[in-house]
Formats: sequence, structure tokens, C-alpha cells
Amino acid sequence: MNNTQSQSALYHHVEQAVHDYLHNLAGENTTNMYELFLHELEKPLLISLLKHTNHNQSKTAKMLGLNRGTLRAKMKTHGLL
Repeated sequence: MNNTQSQSALYHHVEQAVHDYLHNLAGENTTNMYELFLHELEKPLLISLLKHTNHNQSKTAKMLGLNRGTLRAKMKTHGLL
């Protein structure tokens, strides 16, 4: 699968998740959705990449385009350290 195909598939999954979330709100008002979605996406992303790299933080940080210290701070935020 090339980059365009995988990005397209990822986009579709994210779009569907957002659609489903909004549909389930049933008209309820909400705020801070940007922060909510980032927080909800970040933890499973970190977990998945850490598993993929056999918990090698340096490799995970590189895959994310972060330095290792930033990765560790994010891991701490999500209770992964």
C-alpha cells in the first residue's frame, strides 16, 4: 500500500469516527472538541506505535517526528510511564 492509499484509508476512518461521535451527541452542545479529539487520538497512537517498535522509545519518537523527551512527556500525560 502506498502513502496516498494509507493516508486515504486513515482519513476515512477518522472522518467516520468524528461523524459517529457527533451523531451520538444527539444535539448535545460540547466545547473544546479540538482538545478532546487530540487527546483521544494521541493515547492509542502512542500505544500502537510503542507496540510496533517493541517499546523502543527512540524509534517511536522518530516515527512520530518528536524528540524522545517530548514523547516521554506525552507518555506521562497518558499514564504510559
